[in-house]
Amino acid sequence: MIEEFSEKTIMLMQLHYSRLSEKDRRQYAALESLKLGRGGTTYISKALAVDRKTILQGRKELTTDLETFIPQGKQRRTGGGRKKN
Repeated sequence: MIEEFSEKTIMLMQLHYSRLSEKDRRQYAALESLKLGRGGTTYISKALAVDRKTILQGRKELTTDLETFIPQGKQRRTGGGRKKN
């Protein structure tokens, strides 16, 4: 069972969500739904008034970003950049 957020927390989440870019909105909603576990997608969908498919797309983007993650202190992924002759 999901522990519901307080009204104040939902309002703050909605305010933060409204200030994000489209891609960041998808990923923020996806991250919040992942934190809640089972039923989280539906709950966040209702709380942020966003379609479930949008949240699922955000999850897909987050997992893709993990595969292309650039280590801290680096500018490119391993093997990126100009090739040495």
